Amino acid sequence: MIDNAWDMVVWFFWLFVWIAYLMVVFSVIVDIFRDHTLGGWGKAGWIVFIVFVPFLAVIVYLIARGRGMGSRQAVQVRGASDDYLASVIGTGTESSATAIARAKQLLDDGAITQAEYEQLKSAALA
Repeated sequence: MIDNAWDMVVWFFWLFVWIAYLMVVFSVIVDIFRDHTLGGWGKAGWIVFIVFVPFLAVIVYLIARGRGMGSRQAVQVRGASDDYLASVIGTGTESSATAIARAKQLLDDGAITQAEYEQLKSAALA
């Protein structure tokens, strides 16, 4: 199958290209379903386009709607970060001292970093 070292290098190159392409396809599909401004028929149309003409569809999607992909991902990451902080801080029914003590315990356990501890502490004191 592989006759020499250059054949192996070329094979790994094309394997890398294939995996990178699959990652782009999956990120486009995730972005299609993450976009709340796109209606159901629009989402279905993009998915059908990707299924039948995958390479061209991904290129067209990145050109037509790629600018918003980063902002939609940032919104999702921000929401996940806010949810995490809310779960760590609590619902606000506990005192600031309790919230800071719980954050200190998380810091001591290694679950959060010093920067996250400072952020939790400042949020509890606010």
